[in-house]
Amino acid sequence: MLNIDQLKFDEKGLIPAIVTDASSGRVLTLAYMNRESLSITLKEGRTCFWSRSRQELWRKGETSGNVQHVVDITADCDRDALLVRVNKAGPACHLGTDSCFNAPLWHSGAAQPFSVRGLYALLEGRKQDLPEGSYTTYLFQKGLDKILKKVGEECTEVIIAGKAKDNRETVYEIGDLVYHVLVLMVELGIPVEAVLAELASRHVIDHKVKQEKMT
Repeated sequence: MLNIDQLKFDEKGLIPAIVTDASSGRVLTLAYMNRESLSITLKEGRTCFWSRSRQELWRKGETSGNVQHVVDITADCDRDALLVRVNKAGPACHLGTDSCFNAPLWHSGAAQPFSVRGLYALLEGRKQDLPEGSYTTYLFQKGLDKILKKVGEECTEVIIAGKAKDNRETVYEIGDLVYHVLVLMVELGIPVEAVLAELASRHVIDHKVKQEKMT
């Protein structure tokens, strides 16, 4: 295990810290630490950075509540950069988005594996950029009431398809429902991880039932 004295801070006494989501691997932000903020991070188990603009210590989530609980910290091969994996409580970006990296600069066009988190990130970008002609842009411009109305309509469509035992149609309608629920989550600033954490908290093994099945 390394210690702080083995790290290479720059001429301003800073070291870059790349913060990623421990569960998804997504890059959340790039911040900077000095010896004091890193020591606080190690002591408290929560990210603390050095704000270059304010020239002061910055405990992530101190005012917003969007705390980042540190899972582990790894230095690179040159010992002059850190990778900080965290479990976050709320958006990482001060703009209210899940990650600070939401402005595409270039894309090769190569197909990317689909993921719910990837779709969520795309919707975040839509809300930020509001591209003309996008249905998602339309929803965000109309606001919460319109989004909630669409969620309700899609719930009804799922019920109708399910009642008819039309699996193909049910899958189609569930897809519509999931999309609109994700739009709602982005609108309210609810990250995917918050829902996953809620589901994980309910994942309790019923030992009594398990024992009965074994006898």
